[in-house]
Amino acid sequence: MTPKRKQKLWLLGLMLVGISLAVGLTLNALSANINLFYAPTQIAAGDAPKDRQIRAGGMVVEGSVKRDPDSLLVRFAVTDHNEDIWITYDKILPDLFREGQGVVAVGHLNDQNELVASQVLARHDENYMPPEVAEALKAAGKMPDHSPFAKKNSSDDY
Repeated sequence: MTPKRKQKLWLLGLMLVGISLAVGLTLNALSANINLFYAPTQIAAGDAPKDRQIRAGGMVVEGSVKRDPDSLLVRFAVTDHNEDIWITYDKILPDLFREGQGVVAVGHLNDQNELVASQVLARHDENYMPPEVAEALKAAGKMPDHSPFAKKNSSDDY
């Protein structure tokens, strides 16, 4: 093998190692930052990981919002109409947060299977429902009739 060919082979090998390293580091960074969505039924079944940040959502249960009078701490239940999970949040809730409305919370599960939220997202108008919440409610067969995401009857198409 000639020295020039040997040099090109080494250069090609180093380039492959560099590209492999870059792809590996990128995939590792992306997998560490993924926030997977879990419905309350999945969380209650133990499908959600406790060691990483997740998104959970559903409809805020009527009468479940409990506020600490001495701090911003709020505790409320979210349901997909099959199971309920409790969420605690210690910041200011969005202005559009209401009981009976869809929300998505981002946080970690504690040992009691309660989501300790670092962020709570609420709908932005009366017809909006976060897509993950809509899918979870559809899967549970509990989509509210007044929702624009509810399954239409075939007679509605005429």
